[in-house]
Amino acid sequence: MQVVIKSMKKEILAASALVGIGVAIIALRAKNKPLETVKNVNLEKYQGKWYEIAAFPQSFEKGCTCTTAEYSLGDNGKIEIKNSCIKDGKTKVATGKASVADKKTNAKLNVTFFRPFSGKYWIIALAPDYSYTVVGHPNRKYLWILGRKPKMDSMTYNHLVLQAANKGFDIRKLVKTVQDIA
Repeated sequence: MQVVIKSMKKEILAASALVGIGVAIIALRAKNKPLETVKNVNLEKYQGKWYEIAAFPQSFEKGCTCTTAEYSLGDNGKIEIKNSCIKDGKTKVATGKASVADKKTNAKLNVTFFRPFSGKYWIIALAPDYSYTVVGHPNRKYLWILGRKPKMDSMTYNHLVLQAANKGFDIRKLVKTVQDIA
């Protein structure tokens, strides 16, 4: 029985390694292509609260849990952003603004939190019902998986991770966000 279990473990590890190598090859090939966004974003539907499900770690989010982003359309046509997280037991908030960089699709935004610095916020996956989205930067150093609920089922999550890999993101950097502190 022990021999069978050891053999099965080796087979599972070997299969996992092959899958990992395959995903890495896909990501390397896709990294040299321009980053594709979704075809259209309805900014009215995109508004509201999003929970960070996973992201590439960034210095400005270090130590954060329960990370969320809220988007609202301002009177001036800009998108107002309120990012929140819990850090060291306290709620931290950063506010910013975004403008649409590609009015044909609304999928490319320029986001500013600290003037004069701005970043590219490209929507690369979006559920038809706006229940999840994946956002990245064309340099592929930034990636966020967001959902309307604090938890995401593993099938959806794995599908989105694979989509990100197919678009050239190094998914080995992806870290799930803690959304519940007890």
